[in-house]
Amino acid sequence: MYRLRVLITGGAGYIGSMLTRFLLNRGYSVTVVDLLLFGDSGVKGLIGEKGFKLLISDARSLDIDVVRGHDVVIDLAAISQPDPAGKMDKVLFYEINAASPARLASISMRSGVERYIFASSCGVYGFRDSIVNEDSEPKPVENYAIMKYLAEQRIKEIAGKKSVILRIASVYGYSPKMRFDLVVNAMTLSMYKHNKIMIGRPGSQARPVIHISDVVEAMHKVIEAPSDIIGGEILNVGSNDQNYRIADLAEEVCRALRRECRTEYYGDPDTRSYIVDFTKISRLIGFRAKYNVADGVREVYRALENKLVSDEPWTTSTIAWWSHLYSQGIIRPIGMSNKL
Repeated sequence: MYRLRVLITGGAGYIGSMLTRFLLNRGYSVTVVDLLLFGDSGVKGLIGEKGFKLLISDARSLDIDVVRGHDVVIDLAAISQPDPAGKMDKVLFYEINAASPARLASISMRSGVERYIFASSCGVYGFRDSIVNEDSEPKPVENYAIMKYLAEQRIKEIAGKKSVILRIASVYGYSPKMRFDLVVNAMTLSMYKHNKIMIGRPGSQARPVIHISDVVEAMHKVIEAPSDIIGGEILNVGSNDQNYRIADLAEEVCRALRRECRTEYYGDPDTRSYIVDFTKISRLIGFRAKYNVADGVREVYRALENKLVSDEPWTTSTIAWWSHLYSQGIIRPIGMSNKL
């Protein structure tokens, strides 16, 4: 008898592959829905595991019969990187990051799902001079965050008290489906390959970060929390002591590796900067981060040294890989309604 039956879209991805393992190890049944466009390294070791099911399918067109029978749906499927240069096809961005979550929320409610958990981003806060919390008005400044916020609004309308929206800080740490386009992981890879850190200009921009294992633990707590506490809530997922200026984050990475910090600045000035208050998630469900930046840096560096991960093209730029898939005709818009 399984504790709960959980469906995870994007479950073969960076966060999803870690969350799937965590839940399986604790007696949950997990159905992963993923197109495996970024490879199968996140789930190939799970084939045949008790309680695990993999459905290679597009979340945008998921059939209601697939969702029916699950207690919880966790929606991680996304083009999961900001695109300030506007390289990605905007219709595809809209379908995957906004229309698909709204459709899945609707299907989930019609299927009797008790909790729909949506992975949003602290990026919805945009550029801020003061500390923001869940009551602050989102001011997204690029398409990724704009679509996430649009999805949030529709999900709340559709799923109401059966929804929980998680605005997650920038994630770091090892995963079998690795990403090196997240700031801490990118800095760690740069130290491994070039013995220096590339810093996006101006360096003074602020960003909250969180270890991937802490994200998974937070999601587990959200799954298990009583509806009268968690239902319909928006939660920032991170830690108050892990808000960093990007230049300071580079220093933290160097300290973790006990190396001299050589840095080089690149690119146009970042349009995003935000310091986030994470008090609410601690107050409501008792979540507190257990890991720090040094923990994540060292584990990623060891994984590189031990050849557990490598900087394949799909790990170093999510947007570039999606653009490649689009140019090859592998992924295209499917004509979802543009009226959310």
